[in-house]
Amino acid sequence: MSKLDGNERWKSKMMLTEHQEQYDSRNVEKVSSVPTEEEYHMIRDYVLLPHMLTMVQKGVDELQGSTGVLKKLHLVTSKLVMDRISKDIYDLRREMSRRNIKVLQDDQVDLVVYYKYICRGYENKMGFVREVMRAEISKRFTAYIQGIIEQLKVTKETRKAK
Repeated sequence: MSKLDGNERWKSKMMLTEHQEQYDSRNVEKVSSVPTEEEYHMIRDYVLLPHMLTMVQKGVDELQGSTGVLKKLHLVTSKLVMDRISKDIYDLRREMSRRNIKVLQDDQVDLVVYYKYICRGYENKMGFVREVMRAEISKRFTAYIQGIIEQLKVTKETRKAK
């Protein structure tokens, strides 16, 4: 932003077209580097998915030591959920790398965890409230489990058809 921006006197002055194009392209690049809504969702997923994977792993570790009747069922479904989360993390990291987006944990103040993100040169912070993260993680787990149930239904129907 130069000192002449917003000064109406300078709008009427002569300027070479190539200089005007350079000025316009420089401003367009700054605007285009701001993350889109989809990219904000990707950043949020990048933060949430590793937490989810850790939670499922802790559940599996607890199940290993238990002697429950449905231990094997819980272990198998937990492994399926972990596989899906791992695949989503892999796909997400790949897409973020392609779009030149980096996320770094910054700091934690009270119940808010801040992450710094760099999107094509644009830097900013994003804060996540712990309670909101828990609610979102709960929704995600429900979606993953629902996906497994749907997969089991399809498998069951294909077996009946044979």
